[in-house]
Amino acid sequence: MNEPVFLSGAGMTEEKDEQTDARVHLRESFRLHMVTWNVATADPPEDVTSLLHLNSSKPADLYIIGLQEVYSGPVRFLSDMVFDDPWSHLFMSTLAPRSCVKVSSIRMQGLLLLFFSKLEHVPFIRDIRATYTRTGIFGYWGNKGGVSIRFSFYGHTLCFLNCHLTPHIEYATHRVDEFESIVDTQTFDCKKASKIMDHRLVFLFGDLNFRIQDHGMHFIRSCLTNKTYNLLWSKDQLNMMKKKEALLQEFEEGPLDFAPTYKFDLNSDSYDSRFYQTWFGFNGKKRKPAWTDRILWRIRPKAPPPDEQEEDGSRPDVKRIRQLEEDEEFPLKVRQELYSSSMEFSISDHKPVLGIFSVELKKKFDTPLVRLQTEGDWSADIDSMILYSPLQPFPSSSWDWIGLYKVGFSSVSDYITYTWVKDNEVAFNQEVMQVYISKEEIPVRGGDCVLCYFSSILQCIIGVSEPFKVRESWVATEEGLLPDRINTHDQITMDKDL
Repeated sequence: MNEPVFLSGAGMTEEKDEQTDARVHLRESFRLHMVTWNVATADPPEDVTSLLHLNSSKPADLYIIGLQEVYSGPVRFLSDMVFDDPWSHLFMSTLAPRSCVKVSSIRMQGLLLLFFSKLEHVPFIRDIRATYTRTGIFGYWGNKGGVSIRFSFYGHTLCFLNCHLTPHIEYATHRVDEFESIVDTQTFDCKKASKIMDHRLVFLFGDLNFRIQDHGMHFIRSCLTNKTYNLLWSKDQLNMMKKKEALLQEFEEGPLDFAPTYKFDLNSDSYDSRFYQTWFGFNGKKRKPAWTDRILWRIRPKAPPPDEQEEDGSRPDVKRIRQLEEDEEFPLKVRQELYSSSMEFSISDHKPVLGIFSVELKKKFDTPLVRLQTEGDWSADIDSMILYSPLQPFPSSSWDWIGLYKVGFSSVSDYITYTWVKDNEVAFNQEVMQVYISKEEIPVRGGDCVLCYFSSILQCIIGVSEPFKVRESWVATEEGLLPDRINTHDQITMDKDL
């Protein structure tokens, strides 16, 4: 059996606007949990439950995790290209038992961006694209720059940009130039939002490396001791730059009511206490604490009425008219519920920063593109049948496939087995189609499973079945479940459990 194909961004077809539901929907609120953390090449901690607030009474619908300085030595980096890197594996194994799936990810050397979603939302996350921009060493080296993931969420376009910008206090203007370059140059193969700033909602976050200017070490330490952080805000370089840079003025940020997250001694809650060796054996200064790690957001400005757009009497821009109609019919609001740091983690000289948001929107549709269901009992004793029916038109392909997943799977590629839709299709009628999965591919030990339809053109899951039970093989039970009778997929499942 050929492996299912995950195509790159080139040549993908975007979801059609005509799929917008004609029904009137009420506004709904979704919880977004964001993390940015410069991990300073450290291996991940054993537990990130508190970092993700998994014991909260209000679990998140979406998780966006941006890391900087993930270890990218030659051997590890090559290994990570084949297998999930340790950080991705940690977050996947932590979130999977809570029915959260890794929808997309992108890595550029030490920059890593991960996107997770509750399974119930996955069929409504479409037009997923990811890209990167290098800004290190004249734009040829990826130690600095930005990685981004964009997608539509119930029809609303969202973009997340994880950046690691140039360090040192004297390069504030250069950091702004880097950010503007990333925003200007990154493009996506999408008609509705081909540039970052075309999206309705954009998040800029990461190690932006802005420092506290003018104030000396003694004054900064005094403010930290007394928790009078507001006395430092006016000299925070990002706040200073926002006063004169038009692009930054479009972004919002919550108050910095938490201690600066850089620079700490390793395995400590103490700020930098070491002297550094510089040229000719001189000692360098200790680094001043700073809010280098930030989370900002931007809601696309509302388009002005058509009669105010063109002063020369020409016809109004069609794109702006559509934007105005979208703003009025499908409003979107963002409220930040938490902006803080997690001081308990000390493996890096940075502390992670958290942002929790409530995103209120009116769904453009709430019907998946495909409905999936099983037919009859499932076990490894007989070939099993899948019924699927398209609920809306979509660009199908002979590379589309339906995967069998264990309940609590961690990512699209975490399937037990799969079947190509076109290759194994059985005529049923015009509305409902059947495909089968060979009994040789079904786990002998059984278990709770779901089916997912993956569209190779849209590059996303567009249908998820209800959970169902795969029965333990009666034949294998009668024969004593001998190890040589357990198929490959059972061995994979057992290995994961162990």
